Amino acid sequence: MQVFRGFQHAALQVPSAVTIGNFDGVHRGHQAMLALLVHEARQRGLSPCALTFEPHPRDYFAAQRGQPELAPPRVAGLRDKLDGLARCGVERVVVLRFDAALASLAAEDFIQRVLVDGLHARYVLVGDDFRFGAGRAGDYEMLDARGLRLGFEVARMNAYEVHSRRVSSSAVRQALAAGDMRLAASLLDRPYSVSGHVQHGAKLGRELGFPTLNLRFGHDRPAAQGIFVARVHGLQAQPLQAVVSFGRRPSVDDSGRVLLEAHVLDWSADAYAKLVRVELLHKLRDEVRYDGLQALTAAIAADVRAARAWFASAAADSP
Repeated sequence: MQVFRGFQHAALQVPSAVTIGNFDGVHRGHQAMLALLVHEARQRGLSPCALTFEPHPRDYFAAQRGQPELAPPRVAGLRDKLDGLARCGVERVVVLRFDAALASLAAEDFIQRVLVDGLHARYVLVGDDFRFGAGRAGDYEMLDARGLRLGFEVARMNAYEVHSRRVSSSAVRQALAAGDMRLAASLLDRPYSVSGHVQHGAKLGRELGFPTLNLRFGHDRPAAQGIFVARVHGLQAQPLQAVVSFGRRPSVDDSGRVLLEAHVLDWSADAYAKLVRVELLHKLRDEVRYDGLQALTAAIAADVRAARAWFASAAADSP
């Protein structure tokens, strides 16, 4: 899969089938739409292309209003979004920076400059709630009418539902906020995970007897926060059991920086700079501010015991 920043690239000058979205989490609804896009692209001899945005448009508008709390919590960083799109068979991803220029671009200009001139769209697939352009003035009807004039097909896909529940990034965020990892996995069609390269940390975990792998999360409002039972992929051939802290670490850090710390059970080696993927399987509790390192150490030990018990129970229940 090729990834492009912006749409002004010679390699994009081929007829394409395009779908547009934020794709936060690449959940089952996204997967269904992308499968349809790939199928229709193959039927027409087109290149399947996903057009997405960074930052999330709601992040941009919340910052413009000086109310960052209005931005949606983020399910996935860009790396995990791109991985999800690649798994769905998309050949090209175009990442547009959502800034003042894009926010003020009229819907008609978005169609002409981005879809037609930039991506050479011959087929465009959108969701049933799709809006675009300055003031969200563009909709499916406008896009369809312009497609007839400019020479591209337009199709609309209805909402995807599982057990009468609409699958959406908002539903995934709600499940993660509630700590319902089973529901989140059902909506995503896989356990919720975060990937990244292992970073150097302050080594406090090692001093406390619980060394950790540290991963940065590129957004300050992750959809999932707390202490989790987890599996870590990328260290050995088989995933390793772990207990994870994901959040702002209120007992040891006042910066507000978001960090994922994974203590891998019964494993110790140098993993610096390795690319790992951490699956969050079960939430144990929320983050807590402790008065002193002794209380923090006791809490981590209790979390490790709880994680071992969860894995033992899961193994006993498996066929």
